[in-house]
Amino acid sequence: MALPTLTPEQRKAALEVAKVARTARKEMMIALKSGQITLADVFKKAEDDLVTQKTKVSAVLKALPGIGEVRAGELMKKIDIAPSRRIRGLGDRQRRELIEAVG
Repeated sequence: MALPTLTPEQRKAALEVAKVARTARKEMMIALKSGQITLADVFKKAEDDLVTQKTKVSAVLKALPGIGEVRAGELMKKIDIAPSRRIRGLGDRQRRELIEAVG
């Protein structure tokens, strides 16, 4: 599938939207790492925030204090979450089990 051809104005607007999304995602990850917000807060925020919904579960888990790449992978495998899964794609059971697992 070929990418659509964008006008310079459309390209500039798309780049700005992407920049805002990256900034919001970065701020969320910093807040997670510092303990200002919890995993449950992220799931609650994802109910109406598109940027949070599109964030990968593995990235969110790795941002939590005390959880690195290996532990995040083990948790996801144990709860049966695909490595490419995004927050929006998690079921209620998976969310509940993740919250219980990370405390």
